Order: sequence, then C-alpha cells, then structure tokens
Amino acid sequence: MIPKIILSSGPNATRRTIGYLFGKGRANEHIDPHLVASWNNFAPDPGRSPHRDHKEAMAQLVAQLDQPVKMLGDKAPKDTVWHCPVRAAPEDPILSDDQWADIARRIVAAAGIAPDGDAEACRWVAVRHADDHIHIAATLVRQDGRRPERGYDQRAVQREARKIEVDYGLRRLKQGDGTGAKRPTSKEHFKAKRLGQEAATRDVLRLRVRRAVAAASDETEFFALLEATGVTVRLKLGPSGDALGCNFALASDTNDKGEPVFYAGSALSPDLSLPKIRKSLATTSPEPVAVRRGDPWHQATAAAERIPHHLFHGDETTAQGQLVALGATLDLLPITAPTAVKAQLQQAAVAFERATRSRIAADLDSTRVLRRSVQAIWRERPTDGDGSGFAMLLDTVLTAVAFAMHWHRTHQHAQQEAAAEQALVHLQIAYGQIAEPVLAGLAQRAPSLQVKQRFARHLQQAVPEHAERILDDPAWEALTTVLAEAEATGHNAATVLDQALGQRPLDDAHSPARALTWRIRRLGERHAPSPRAQAARARSAAQGHGAPALPTAVAPLQPRSPSHRR
Repeated sequence: MIPKIILSSGPNATRRTIGYLFGKGRANEHIDPHLVASWNNFAPDPGRSPHRDHKEAMAQLVAQLDQPVKMLGDKAPKDTVWHCPVRAAPEDPILSDDQWADIARRIVAAAGIAPDGDAEACRWVAVRHADDHIHIAATLVRQDGRRPERGYDQRAVQREARKIEVDYGLRRLKQGDGTGAKRPTSKEHFKAKRLGQEAATRDVLRLRVRRAVAAASDETEFFALLEATGVTVRLKLGPSGDALGCNFALASDTNDKGEPVFYAGSALSPDLSLPKIRKSLATTSPEPVAVRRGDPWHQATAAAERIPHHLFHGDETTAQGQLVALGATLDLLPITAPTAVKAQLQQAAVAFERATRSRIAADLDSTRVLRRSVQAIWRERPTDGDGSGFAMLLDTVLTAVAFAMHWHRTHQHAQQEAAAEQALVHLQIAYGQIAEPVLAGLAQRAPSLQVKQRFARHLQQAVPEHAERILDDPAWEALTTVLAEAEATGHNAATVLDQALGQRPLDDAHSPARALTWRIRRLGERHAPSPRAQAARARSAAQGHGAPALPTAVAPLQPRSPSHRR
C-alpha cells in the first residue's frame, strides 16, 4: 500500500482539489467518485448527490473544509491543503468502502491531521475513485485555529501503511530509507498510455540517462549519447556560465503548448543530478589509469569477481561504490547480449537500479577497471566465439548480485535487498539460456576417458567433500574439456583446478562443475607459467610450505556467498 503526501497552496487550493477529486479525471478515469469517510461522518457528498445538485454539494463541501482556514484570514498558512492518495497493489483483494474508511482514519491519525479522539482536529474527507485507491484531502488549520502537529508525516503514514498491510492481508512493501527514485504519478501513467509508450516518460528517461552514464567516458560523450537516443538536454547555468544542473525531456512528451516536458536529473533518481553524474564519469575518463589491453570479457569478469571481496572485506563506502559499478554493468549488458536474453537482462537492470543507492556514500575509486572494461565490451563488441565470454561474465555478475542482496540484508536495507533479489530471478533465467548451449558445445569436445579419470582422481583428493557432486554434475564433461584445453596451452591441470577450487567455496553452488568450468576457462587462458616456475612451485609444495599464495584476482573470498541457484 502506497500513501503519497502532496501539499497545495493558494486561495483556491481546496476548491481545486475537491474539483479534481469529484471530476472526471484527466483521462476520464474517475468513474464513481464518492465519499467513504469524513471528519464528522456527515459531510456533503457530491458523488452521491443528484446531478442538478452536484455543484452545490461541492461548494458546500469546500466551504465546510475551508471554514477554519478562512477564520485565520491573512494569518492562514501558505500551504492550506494536505492531499494523500493511498493505493493498494494490483494483486491485493478489493476492499469495501468501510474498510477504506478505516484505512483513511488510520492515515490521518498517524499523520497528525486528525489524531484519535481529537474533536478540534483538521477537517478532512476520503474520496474513492476506483477499487484500488482513495484520496484523502484535509485543510491544514485545526478547528481551534491552530496548525496540526505533522512533523515527519510522510514517514509516519508509511509506517502506518506497513501495519495496515499486515492487518488487511495486503502485499507487504519494504521499509524505505528515502533513497528510492520518485515514482511516476497517475497523470504520467495515463499520458504514457495516451502516447502509446510502454512506460511513463519518467521511467524511460531514467533508463536512458543511466545507460548514457554507464557508457560515456566523459561529459561530451554523455550528452551525445543522450541526443542519439532521443533525449533533449537543457542545462541549468549559473551566473558564471558554468552548468550547475541539467534537465531531460523526450521529444514525444510535450505539454498543451507543444513544448517538451523537462525533468530534473535529481527528479528522475537521486543519483542522476549533474554533480553525481560527473562523479560517475570521472571513473571512466582516460586519466589517470587506463585498462590494460587484452580480452575485455576476461577483464570485466576478473573485475566483477572482486565485488564480493569488496562487499565483505572493504569499508562501507567502497562496498557502496561496487554496487554502483555493478548497476552500471547491468545497465550495459542488455545492449551487448544475444537477442533471446535482452528482455530478461533489461528487467534485471531496472530491478537492480534500486539496489545501487543507500544512505552510505559511494567511493568509486575501486570501480575503474570494471566500468572501463564493460565499456570496452560495449564499444568494441569483441568476438565471443562460442559465447563463453558472455556466459562467464554473466555467471560472475550473478554471483555479485547474490552477494549484494546479502550485503543489503546485513545492513537492513529492505528495499535494496528486495530489488537485488528480484534482479537475481531475471539473471538466473538469462543465465540458463546463455550457459546451456555453451556447456553443451564444450561437452562435445571432452577428452578421452583416461584423461577424465586422471582429472577425477585429483578432484577426489583435492575436495573429497564435493567430488561426488561434481562428478555427477551434468556439466562435468564441459569441465574436463576446459581442463584439457588448459593443459594443451602449457598449464598444469591439477594446479589450475586447485586455483579454481580456492577462489570461492562450492557449498552453495547449484552446479559446482559449471562454476568451476568458468573459473578454469579464465585461468586457462592466462599466460602459462614457465617450466622453471612450475618446478619451483612443486618443490615448495614438496618441502611442506603448502600451496603458494593465490594471485589477488583469485584470492579466497570469505564469508561464503549466499545461495544464488546457479
């Protein structure tokens, strides 16, 4: 259940609000507006009055609501009307008028508009337009001439809404922290429907601006990308002529004068103000460090593999920065993805957007390599052969999102945790569609039975607790192929397998052989150590020094990752 508070000012604020509530609506959506509750339970109801008396009933209602305000004269507050639409979720049961009346009384009491038992409280009415929502309108002067005590009323009504959801068996929303993006209004939804858009302009702009931030290497390219996707930008200039902010509009979305309807970046999302966009772009500008030349699929995968480590071993600001970079990665993945999974990946990106923001400030310094390597994939469209590059990156992103969900849970970020969980569902579907054909192709190139038995023996010695699961895994054949290919390029298969096993525990892996396949594919394509280095490593192990320290890119990660059903 979503309550939203709107304040109105001006000498005719009450008349305008009541006129809207009992009118036809901006898209003729008000089919049967009528009162379900009021401050005295017998206020005039224009919705139930005869047609000839409709205007008179509205005038009476406005006059009664406005009486305490008029009594103050020039001392009346600037904002005189408190308006709160309350909407149920589409899957919620249809509530009766009496149930909506009870909800309205609880909302105005929680907000301080009309506390229980206060006979001198503000005057208010609740109007029902449809099965799924009501509008509460109140005047902001009490009947004793004082102003209501409504400090933090938005938080108070949200808390009450969570209790109402429990009491009425409605969909339970997560408690927010004030960092969510502003939702489109009903007016914006109806306008989008009229224009034939799949989503409201606000949502379309947010997605396009986020993608431009993720893809651009500097401010000039950022604006160019927006223009190329049909977004008009209007800069807000200071006295010095420097840009202090920017507004965005779609060419197809105009007002009644035919002018574009602009939205400030911060109105699209708290992290899309110009200063915050510039901060993000600073991590992808050419200075001071450039991504080393190489396969961008492997570079992006290696950088994404470090996200769990940053989340659980770095400080909070670094962890938050990793979530921002992970969100930018998801924003660009649909553009480079095979057609069959574009829709799922885009839904994952839209869902995870909420998980990229919290009250914790983001330090983006550690995200440069990930952001630049993902940009390289977007720019260069590197050849991916059998699709394993995309599958490896998607596997790593899937793991990172699972860790992000767990990180938000530990920090009690309810909405962000739910967003990451929703993104995970879409990623799992996309991953299954991408990975299965790649694994099937690898399995067709499996080595001889003798070689597979040799790999199995080492596996049983290295991880006896997981060996049976791995050997029974349908992806075992693909795993033996990548081990054999690593050997063919000069690697020691046992060493590479040990390194892959050391990267992360396998306890929670839905398919341990599949997880190891991607790790070994990456390790196997690195430059193989020289025979002298391999001999030195063998001597070190034989002398009891244990396994050599793993390189930073494959250091063991703790704690163990939450299950993500790969």
